[in-house]
Amino acid sequence: MAQDMMPTALAYDDKAASYFGGVRRDFLDSLPHGGVENVLEIGCGAGDTGAAALAAGLCRAYSGIEIAPQAAALARTRLTELYEGDVERMELPWPDQHFDAVLMSEVLEHLVDPWSVVKRVAAKLRPGALVLASSPNVAQFAVVRGLIADRWELTEAGVMDRTHLRWFTEGSYKRMFADAGIGIERTYAMAPAGPFGTIFNAVTFNRFRHLTVRQICVVGRAP
Repeated sequence: MAQDMMPTALAYDDKAASYFGGVRRDFLDSLPHGGVENVLEIGCGAGDTGAAALAAGLCRAYSGIEIAPQAAALARTRLTELYEGDVERMELPWPDQHFDAVLMSEVLEHLVDPWSVVKRVAAKLRPGALVLASSPNVAQFAVVRGLIADRWELTEAGVMDRTHLRWFTEGSYKRMFADAGIGIERTYAMAPAGPFGTIFNAVTFNRFRHLTVRQICVVGRAP
């Protein structure tokens, strides 16, 4: 892939502050409530999730990587340590088997080669470390309807966000982690299917459930 296709911080200059905010409560609920030593978040945004994890005593140290300067500046004041830059271009500054958990919330779709990043991150995880990740599902009704209508239009947010470089189905997303040696414990949808999706899944016996999933969430473990 050409170097000039790599994402840059400039791509996020016109994003609203809310784009980088918000706490992933579902991810926090998955962390051991007894607390762990070190947590890493790739694409930590303004550091809201990390700050909440530290405040709740879910970890001793919370490290973040963020490419957008405006978000990184806030995260630097909230997390134990913050590295600003493109995770695809930087050397990960931690020893192997350093982290007890890694979070990757809505970030892998922004990368040129997310498969390589997942493998590099996996090397930094202790055996049995928790892996929490999520990305939009391209095999959802909204996208399929657009394809039927001969549309593939980028938007300012959502699954077709103009800063997205990769798109995943649930199957391809799980394979990316499996190929890095990460065992998948479960997948789940970030939000309920809604009235139409619930009825559709019932009458089709969940055979096409993937069409009603907007965000793919993965819970896995390092080998």
